Amino acid sequence: MRTRTSPAFIDFEASSLDLIASYPIEVGICLPDGTLHSWLIQPHVLWQDWSESAEQVHGITRETLKTEGTPVSEVAAHLNQLLSGQVFCDAWTFDSFWLHRLFRAANTRASFQLESISMLLDANQVRHWSGSRQQVINRLGLPVHRAANDALILHRTWEEIQLFAVDDEPLHGRSRQV
Repeated sequence: MRTRTSPAFIDFEASSLDLIASYPIEVGICLPDGTLHSWLIQPHVLWQDWSESAEQVHGITRETLKTEGTPVSEVAAHLNQLLSGQVFCDAWTFDSFWLHRLFRAANTRASFQLESISMLLDANQVRHWSGSRQQVINRLGLPVHRAANDALILHRTWEEIQLFAVDDEPLHGRSRQV
């Protein structure tokens, strides 16, 4: 699927990769114009899971979340203010779980729909995604596994991958044989 306008992207960091007990600790978004927003998320009272190995990856401590995090209801309200329609992520299984957990704790519904970035890509773009992503990471020089950085990396990779889109426009003045 090709789209002519840039989509919005979202990324989460989490307490662990346990799809039963984990919860979102940071969310970052990159809007279609490239504007970034991110929030550390104050753990909800029922969220107790914590992985030391995950902390080593993202570098965010549980204590930092308690003292600097934004309450879940405020994070959900900000997301609903800034996002609508389809919003894209690169790890749909995990990101949709953490999005649901965030909005459930906030006792509200998301005003947008989370979709996999693969919905935006044709087969040729999928083949080039990983290499293009790594080039973007190298060029930006940003640490990965921070939500806003990862959302920006998705945005920039998507912009670059447009060069690899298979032209699905009909050839004008010529016939196509199937």
